[in-house]
Amino acid sequence: MSKVLLLGGTGAIGVYLAPELIKSGHDVFITSRSSKKSNIDKLSYIRGDARNNLFLSKLLENKYDSIIDFMTYGTDEFRERHEFLLSNTTHYIFISSCAVFSESCEPITETSPRLLDVLDDPVCLATDSYALAKARHENILRESQYNNWSIVRPTITYSKTRFDFGNFGESVFVVLSLHNRPIIFPQEMLLKQTTMTWGGDVAKMIVKLVLNRSAFCEDFNVCTTEYHSWSEVADYYKKLIGLNIVPTDFQNYLKIIGSKDKYRKLNTRLQNNRIMDNSKILKATNMSQEDLMNLFDGLSLELSNKKTLKSIKMNYILCVKMSKITNTSVPIKFFIIHNISIFRTRIINFVCRIFRKIF
Repeated sequence: MSKVLLLGGTGAIGVYLAPELIKSGHDVFITSRSSKKSNIDKLSYIRGDARNNLFLSKLLENKYDSIIDFMTYGTDEFRERHEFLLSNTTHYIFISSCAVFSESCEPITETSPRLLDVLDDPVCLATDSYALAKARHENILRESQYNNWSIVRPTITYSKTRFDFGNFGESVFVVLSLHNRPIIFPQEMLLKQTTMTWGGDVAKMIVKLVLNRSAFCEDFNVCTTEYHSWSEVADYYKKLIGLNIVPTDFQNYLKIIGSKDKYRKLNTRLQNNRIMDNSKILKATNMSQEDLMNLFDGLSLELSNKKTLKSIKMNYILCVKMSKITNTSVPIKFFIIHNISIFRTRIINFVCRIFRKIF
């Protein structure tokens, strides 16, 4: 039996990865900042902040055979802790992202140029945006004295806890679609190609890498090779949840997603084509493209779950911005829920302040 620790593994991939690991005979431990209970013998949740060094030090005293790291770090933060992680496990799997790659219309392989390697804008390079930070983390692992790491790069991953359309998440486009409200989308991006992979398939690929010595010091694009234009993806969502898009210019789009940090959206999934090659991961896992879920079937599977749809919370602020541009109204019940949530949060903060003053 081996013990596998998932740092921050409660998201879109983690919900499928934990069951797959258990099915393969591993004992699974997942860190979570919120309290969670498990009714499965081989699955345990550990409450705490995995970015807290004291919590992490005590946690790793338990000696896990493999650590799968879903955490998002700043570059300096990762540089400070990578040796500690690598030295306290047999196999460390770092979850990077296909966002690290630069613009490419050709199938992207593990050796394709990354944005960090080709960017010559000093202002951009001075930032630690998501795409650049992930690439720097990869470099830190390669330059380390350890040889027990693997890098995996998912593409856009959809799951029972996550859906994406462009830069909008389920809390915007799914909620509005289900209430017959339109969303805007940049006209010039509708023909850009994207790759969206089902979380269950990503999980199956990662599981077959765990403690696999041939995967040490290697990087893998864990994804499907199926790709579609955003226009085609919009058609899928239209059939499944009634998505209605209003084409607009990119400036209007930026008013919704926010452009406060102009480099935050470096290598955005909208501006760059994402056509992937997955031959390396398929060879390493003895899988084939036919084993993977096609996009329409996968979205149909996840969006047919009424429990999933009911659990989606509205991003009220983004939806209000959207309603102003599309000249529509935000559903009244979400207006009420949003304000009740704000009121509740303020009451809790007030009570906490009083409690701290007294004690």
